[in-house]
Amino acid sequence: MAYFSKHYHDPGTAPGTLVAPQGGRPVKLHLIDYSDDHVEEVSLTNAADCRTYLERDSKTWVQVNGQADPETLRNLGDLFDLHDLALEDVLNTGQRPKFELYDDQLFLIAAMPLFDGETLDIVQISLFVGHNYLICLCPLDEDPFEPVRKRLRQPGSRRFASRQIDYLLYALVDLIIDSAFPVLEQFGYQLEDMESKLLENPRQQILARIHGLKRELLVLRRVLWPQREVLTSLMRTDDPLLSADTQVYFRDCHDHSVQIIELLESFREMATSMLDIYLSSISQRTNETMRVLTIIATIFIPLTFVVGVYGMNFHNPDSPWAMPELGWYFGYPLVWGLMIVITAGLLWFFKRRGWM
Repeated sequence: MAYFSKHYHDPGTAPGTLVAPQGGRPVKLHLIDYSDDHVEEVSLTNAADCRTYLERDSKTWVQVNGQADPETLRNLGDLFDLHDLALEDVLNTGQRPKFELYDDQLFLIAAMPLFDGETLDIVQISLFVGHNYLICLCPLDEDPFEPVRKRLRQPGSRRFASRQIDYLLYALVDLIIDSAFPVLEQFGYQLEDMESKLLENPRQQILARIHGLKRELLVLRRVLWPQREVLTSLMRTDDPLLSADTQVYFRDCHDHSVQIIELLESFREMATSMLDIYLSSISQRTNETMRVLTIIATIFIPLTFVVGVYGMNFHNPDSPWAMPELGWYFGYPLVWGLMIVITAGLLWFFKRRGWM
């Protein structure tokens, strides 16, 4: 994952300018209109088709999947009176999670982490909430909020459908927050696997994966910390769009966010400690190798001295300083016996001292 993934305008561009990013996905619009006694779902061809449902005395959820183009955003902005700066933030993905209040509207940006076992992806979810409508913009092709839809479709969903639109906001935010748990679970499995491999056989490939995990955890921390601040704001905001009953549920989201941050920090500490484990394992293996080599060298030092002395060949029968051993009948086997005794004595000494 890239360190910097934000789409932005050229410096000096007028605020509220909408410029389509390259490589955008096709846009799909899905609408759910619901009240206490009915749930209606339709697929829309353009944003203007929402106008009929806004005139009803019901709640309307507009789901926009894919990379929203400037034309779709302008149509939604004209129909729902969305602020230009908020639409710009929707188009320029990679925003920091935030929460803003306008005159009669709430705008929220949340980050949904997704992990397929190899690549971490941070998806920006943009939410607009009005008196009786909610607009959710998600750049993914597949809608991640299908579980919330299923709850609305169930026959016993009257409790859900009878609440204000802010309860739908809670349901979507809760799903976004909880999506971090399976991501962190996969990170935990990988950390556990790498830790066991490090203790058994530390290799360069494991070190590269540890650095990759640390980087991904850092990216997660960068988006999840401000998301907790957003939930704090939702809990404490005094606005008619957020009822006191629903703010209780946002407190539960905040608790989940705190748990996620604690897990994230624990995993970051584990990744850092694994680097220390890798370095200490490599150092230990180096020390073991050096110890074996030192023992071998120490054993051969006296042997080299012995063969060096008897390799001088100063043999003169008339000199009283000549080497008498050179003329011995059993001189050669005696030297071998001396070297074997020296080697056995050194091995016994090293073993007794615990160096072997």
